[in-house]
Amino acid sequence: MNKQANLDDFEVGYDIPAHIGMDEADIQTPALILDLDALERNIKKMGDYAKAHGMRHRAHGKMHKSVDVLKLQMDLGGAIGVCCQKVSEAEVFARAGIQEILVSNQVRDPAKIDRLAQLPRISGGEIIVCVDDVANVSDLSQAAGKHGTNLGVFIEIDCGAGRCGVTTTEAVVEIAKAVQGAENLTYRGIQAYQGAMQHMDSFEDRQAKLDAAIAQVKDAVDALKAEGIETDLVSGGGTGSYYFESNSGVYNELQCGSYAFMDADYGRILDADGNRIDAGEWENAFFILTSVMSHAKADKAIVDAGLKAQSVDSGLPVIYGRDDVEYVKCSDEHGVVADSKGVLKVNDKLKLIPGHCDPTANVHDWYVGVRNGKVETLWPVSARGKAY
Repeated sequence: MNKQANLDDFEVGYDIPAHIGMDEADIQTPALILDLDALERNIKKMGDYAKAHGMRHRAHGKMHKSVDVLKLQMDLGGAIGVCCQKVSEAEVFARAGIQEILVSNQVRDPAKIDRLAQLPRISGGEIIVCVDDVANVSDLSQAAGKHGTNLGVFIEIDCGAGRCGVTTTEAVVEIAKAVQGAENLTYRGIQAYQGAMQHMDSFEDRQAKLDAAIAQVKDAVDALKAEGIETDLVSGGGTGSYYFESNSGVYNELQCGSYAFMDADYGRILDADGNRIDAGEWENAFFILTSVMSHAKADKAIVDAGLKAQSVDSGLPVIYGRDDVEYVKCSDEHGVVADSKGVLKVNDKLKLIPGHCDPTANVHDWYVGVRNGKVETLWPVSARGKAY
């Protein structure tokens, strides 16, 4: 079903949270809303930065899981394509015609490898996958051969996150040679994303982690070159580090995602001048709109955005634009807002900045795009639940 094409047939409050043209105040809650002006400014700013620094930007789709948001990142921000974490997530973007797709993760299950190998035929473009084990190479090669396709390969280096990725230059060279010797595979470069440091508050601490990562990646690139293997792409960089990769002389592709939305956890980290990055570098564009449903207790308001409307793995949400009330607790269906002065009343609406945008987006079906107090667009969360 094409959700976008059938919006007029959908019932507000049952199928969708709003209709286009509706007043923002009438959106059914809890709902994800996007400040379209702020979103567009964020996207253009990152696009301008990447262009000025000679960097490709492959926007990370795991953050928004939205074909429509990605297309805005491509059209307005010059993103060349998308990163995905799972094969099913990549399938959503491939079926939407996105030409440049990186599965920035390992794919080992035979059924998933088989589906991955079909994606170049579906998208008509390039599909790249990460590898950190030489044993994975033959499985990918056989599947691509079966479907008459070609897969690009990034060798993933563990440059500090402590998750996937090889840790030695020798392993990088071994895998690269295996890929070059395999049919239906093309060595495309290196994946080196330092995820562990993205949310460290101190700019200097983040820089120290990236300095070590850059040195590690440079050693690998030099070792490959000594073996006659050229590395076209070195990909990585997030919202908390993109300026380090961009000025490294080693990386040439960024994978930033959260910059477009800005959540509360990312907003707390500091830039080079010691300022929070949500106080100038990036704007909050992504909110949970919630309504006061009860004020039976004089000192607290109860809102309808609880655990089922958001992820709190990175902390509770922050109420946008207000310092007189505070979101202090949540359960499945309820959020507790401290209101010592009794300034809120039933049916008042608040905008919450979620602690973590990625998993929060994944529990909603729709983005409601708002401009000047009116609903301008409804976008489906296209890859919601695509975790296979």
